[in-house]
Amino acid sequence: MTQTKFPEGFLWGGATAANQCEGAWDMDGKGPTIFDYITNGTHTQPRVFTKTHRPECYYPNLSGIDHYHRYREDIALFAEMGFNVYRMSIEWARIFPNGDDAKPNQKGIEFYRDLFNECKKYGIEPLVTIDHFDMPLGLVEKYRGWSDRRVVGFFMNYVNVLFREYKELVKYWLTFNEINILAQPFGSLIAGIPAEDGQSFFNMNKESDEARSERFQALHHQFVASAKAVKLGHTVNPEFIIGCMIAGMTSYPFTCHPDDMIETQIKMNMGNFLCSDVQVRGYYPGYAKRYFRENNVSLNITDEDALILKEGTVDFYSFSYYASSCVSTNPEVAKKAGNMVFGVPNPYLKASDWGWVIDPKGLRYYLNYVHDRYQIPLMVVENGLGAVDVKNEDGSVHDDYRIEYMRLHIEQMKEAIADGVELMGYTPWGCIDLVSAGTGEMKKRYGFIYVDKDDLGNGTYDRSRKDSFFWYKKVIASNGEDLD
Repeated sequence: MTQTKFPEGFLWGGATAANQCEGAWDMDGKGPTIFDYITNGTHTQPRVFTKTHRPECYYPNLSGIDHYHRYREDIALFAEMGFNVYRMSIEWARIFPNGDDAKPNQKGIEFYRDLFNECKKYGIEPLVTIDHFDMPLGLVEKYRGWSDRRVVGFFMNYVNVLFREYKELVKYWLTFNEINILAQPFGSLIAGIPAEDGQSFFNMNKESDEARSERFQALHHQFVASAKAVKLGHTVNPEFIIGCMIAGMTSYPFTCHPDDMIETQIKMNMGNFLCSDVQVRGYYPGYAKRYFRENNVSLNITDEDALILKEGTVDFYSFSYYASSCVSTNPEVAKKAGNMVFGVPNPYLKASDWGWVIDPKGLRYYLNYVHDRYQIPLMVVENGLGAVDVKNEDGSVHDDYRIEYMRLHIEQMKEAIADGVELMGYTPWGCIDLVSAGTGEMKKRYGFIYVDKDDLGNGTYDRSRKDSFFWYKKVIASNGEDLD
């Protein structure tokens, strides 16, 4: 029989990232991280990495939304909506301030223990991302981040502490957030490979062969670290469920020309499936080896690495989904698009204020594509609409546009379940307003909960419920049946 409803026990919740919400960047022994040194920006002015804090610049991640001090209030609001899962991340530098410390920071350990216990009080399962686009700055400065194999060992020290300290409090884990971003030219900074002072966060400059090789070597080290973490986790607690996390990018050919079809296949493979093929299947696919040959990518992959990748495959596949794009081999079409990250806009679809194409059916397409490929459980761990919300004098926020966006995407998840996809949960992004990773803005809001903070850090940081808060509460209570 075909399942046409969300299954019993479906995980409903929301998602955040520590570096975008916690703040308290230098409190209780936490060390500095990459994002502590990235300025704010806009959708037209990029964020910039600086080697020191410049007095003329604003660094929004330093304060986040002060979740570090307000997590009890935030989790109570999540519980009021009916969450049974909360996807969050841990700041590596709260546990090991420099990354290579001999002993962990006990205050950091206790902070997350208290947070997990607060979740448990309300029956909320933490879904913990171990590495979410950030790392101790000490590892960047001393080792060139993930490009150095020694960082795998430092990561495993960190993972070992997490798994043993929280083995009774956390069941669901993700190893690396959107690991496939390292397969993109702008992934070097996220990999901890030192950037030039003042370099754009989304640096799209042409790479040398050496720089490209270093970036893919860093990605390989993350593959090895992920596989080792999966093996360790299943040893520490066989009940752990550990997944990968991919930036899901649905791509369509702009035309039915065979060249556009082939180019789309290449983009889907290298953009989405290189990383999940390694993490789910346990080996590098042939198309990746061809890419490495043709782009002069030289990697150090040992026989031991190959064995570890095979033995440390993940239990489930999770991904983010925001938008789709089209692929064209016509240089004139590509030139007019002008957006190297998202490709050519789809003429049949509308876009958000930040240029992200809104395509709910692309989510169903992607769910089917991935499930057919791997036949393992899937989870949508990021999805949402970044928009400018207006808070009225009475404190209300009428965000019907967000409700409509989410309604359409949830409907398509239900269609995918009817198609036979095994979907285990849904955690929309930025369930509470937080600092945008891409632009550093606060006005690009995703949350069901409004946070009174502006793009320069001004405000009370007080929380209030948007219309979408009450709508999502109803969705959860009905297990996805009541979407009106």
